[in-house]
Formats: sequence, C-alpha cells, structure tokens
Amino acid sequence: MPDTTLPVFLTDTLPGSGHTTLDGEEARHAATVRRLRVGERLVLSDGEGGMARCVVEAVQTGRDATLTLTIEEHWTEEPPALRVLIAQALAKGDRGELAVELATEAGADAIIPWRATRSIARWEEGTRGDKALARWRATARSAAKQARRAHTPEVTEPANTRELAGLIQTVSRALVLESGITTRLTEIEIPPQGDILLIVGPEGGITDDELATLTDAGATAIRLGPTVLRTSTAAAVALGALGVLTDRWK
Repeated sequence: MPDTTLPVFLTDTLPGSGHTTLDGEEARHAATVRRLRVGERLVLSDGEGGMARCVVEAVQTGRDATLTLTIEEHWTEEPPALRVLIAQALAKGDRGELAVELATEAGADAIIPWRATRSIARWEEGTRGDKALARWRATARSAAKQARRAHTPEVTEPANTRELAGLIQTVSRALVLESGITTRLTEIEIPPQGDILLIVGPEGGITDDELATLTDAGATAIRLGPTVLRTSTAAAVALGALGVLTDRWK
C-alpha cells in the first residue's frame, strides 16, 4: 500500500520510472511552503489515477522553483465501479466552495454546478462567472491533494435544470436530496456500478417545478436522515452514506 502520509503534488505528465522534474506552482509550494529537501519523499499524481512515490534529488527555490525527482514506485488506482456525480446548486459566499471541498474529500467523482432557481449566486456569463468556476476547480484540485486522492474530480461547466434533466437520462440512478421527502436513502436500491447522480439544492430549497422536472426525467427524491442539512454539507454526508451502503469504500 502507498504511504498515505506523504504530501501529494499534481503534474500533467507522470513517467512510470526514472527521473522527472516538478516545476511551476506545485514546485513553489513544495519548496517554499512544505520546505521539502533533498532525500525527502513525496507523491506525484496526474489526477487521473496515476501515482508515483518519488525521492527529492535536488531543489531550486525562488520564483522558478523546481524539484528534481527520482521515481521509486509507480502505480495506478482505478476509479470505483460506482461513480458518484454531484450536481451542486450554486450557493452564496464561500458556501459553494465549501461544498466542493467537502464533496471532494468525501470522494465525489465529478461536480456539476447547478443554476437552481433559488440560488442567490447567479454565475452570469462572462468574467465573473468564469472566475467563480475557476475557484470551484481550484478548490477541487486542492482538496483532492489534501485527501491524497488519485483522481481529481472534474468540475464541469454550470448546468441549468433542463440540462440536469437530460443528464439524469444518461446515468444509472439519479437522486434528489430534499428534506421534505419521506423516502430515505436506505430504502432505495442502489446500483453496484455505473454513475449515480446526487442533486443538492440551494439554501432556499428546490422549487416544486424543479422537483417535478427532475423526477419526471427519472430521478428519485429522497432524504438522508431526520435532520435538515445545509447545501454545503449535504453532498459529503450522502457520499459517506454511499461509502457504507456500497462497495465504494472496499
């Protein structure tokens, strides 16, 4: 088993053996923030399952920081047979980024920003929307490294309710998390493989029209438990429950 105590850094290219160089922002973080030195070890990840344990052979600090590395072990981690996609409603302030962080740490395989009717954040087309999406993607990237994940979840372009309804028809199962529903997660059949879509509404809840559109497309409305969860925590709690109820954590 790989050493889960070693820090993880992302790289676009990951050789299977020999030597490689870590540069750019990841190298600056490794050299300046983590203060890694010659002889210490780290793990490189390509974010798509490829991982490599490396020993630091040389460190150049400063603006053009680089680490020269020797690869000691290379392995590939396969994605789970049952992938979980999170459709996360846009949330005000930093709650959306918190939702992405927690869902990534809990194992989300992809995150779809959802322009729900009651979302206070709008992510209009243009620079502001692009910056907001970039923050979500940076959050997922950072959280995946912190959790030492082999796979960094994709954060897609934002979708509206009609587009979510179309996505529902392509997955193995779709679930709408809604506090006013009596059906519980433990009462439904969960497929052993494929993609399951979890839809998380905004702080103000999902409208009746949205719920009708999503369920008409094939989604099942459920609630997780007896309490009402915030939009920033609901996906992470659901992912934990699915980890226990399926083979995702085995």
